Amino acid sequence: MDAFYASIEQRDRPELRGKPVAVGGLATERGVVAAASYEARRFGVHSAMPTSQAVRLCPSLVLVHPDFARYRAVSQTIMALYRSVTPLVEPLSLDEAYLDVTENAWHELLGMTVARRLKDEVHQATGLTASAGVAPNKFLAKIASGWKKPDGLTVIAPERVEGFLQELPVEALWGVGPVTARRLRAVGVEKAVDLRAIDGAVLRQAVGGAADWLVQLAHGHDDRPVEPDRPAKSSGTETTFVHDLVDLARIREEVTAMAREGATWLGRKQLYARTVTIKVRYSDFTTITRSHSCSPATNDGDAISARAVSLLDRTEAGTRPVRLLGVTVHNLTDSPVEERVEPPRRPLPLFDGDEG
Repeated sequence: MDAFYASIEQRDRPELRGKPVAVGGLATERGVVAAASYEARRFGVHSAMPTSQAVRLCPSLVLVHPDFARYRAVSQTIMALYRSVTPLVEPLSLDEAYLDVTENAWHELLGMTVARRLKDEVHQATGLTASAGVAPNKFLAKIASGWKKPDGLTVIAPERVEGFLQELPVEALWGVGPVTARRLRAVGVEKAVDLRAIDGAVLRQAVGGAADWLVQLAHGHDDRPVEPDRPAKSSGTETTFVHDLVDLARIREEVTAMAREGATWLGRKQLYARTVTIKVRYSDFTTITRSHSCSPATNDGDAISARAVSLLDRTEAGTRPVRLLGVTVHNLTDSPVEERVEPPRRPLPLFDGDEG
């Protein structure tokens, strides 16, 4: 979907149409932009940006508090449309999904035709526009979907894949954000295809275990299927505070509350977590994470909160002002009984990611 949250606000509030709009928290309360309209993006405003910075870039910016219940309702309408065409729908978020339309309810032979019809149906049902990418695999379809936003439709036919890859900048690859792009450029990688020729040892030194995965993408290879029932991999909560936290007792209280939220989520999903991770961002924006894994897995609130609080001992919380705290439970299982875990087929790209 195109600027999903902001577009819903502009649809429902005619006075916002044509104006730069950002959905997010207040600038005076260290808010963050969750979505920016295309009018706002012309000023350089984008998601994940502090709203204080967004307002400096665009003084006429209209800030709107998010209404996630409303956004979820619109998302459910859209996902239902997708599933009426194919059962193979893998949601990535409220506003994005993969669809395998090799076989579809319309018996259309061309993915491009399915995409065009779905775009029309989404617009008729919601009044919103979507951008679609059609390609032989998920990696290429993802890139294509963002190629001609808003209201775009980009097709990468099999015979066009190589030509498309030849022009692709390295930051277009899955998970390559600004930091990783700088590392790759430092070793001579400017375009995706440059990864095909670089020495493997040099590449691994630059990006670690993701090297083989990036080389596969540089060849246009991605054999991951569309997974309609993809299991949840984690659940996390984080908060940016209006004023920096300096009192360790208060910091522990906040971490405890977040950890218990994670435990509640696990209980509701009937899942168990082996790993608890905390995130701490200091007042100078330095950000660290600390994790603890153990067996058997658990969803007990006391146990998870105790582990999260103990991880604070491995930080400087209490001696350095803290701007943000977060707690995540992951490495999930549907049983507390330990099972043999198969290694992943390929290294996961766990380095910095780009915006969707």
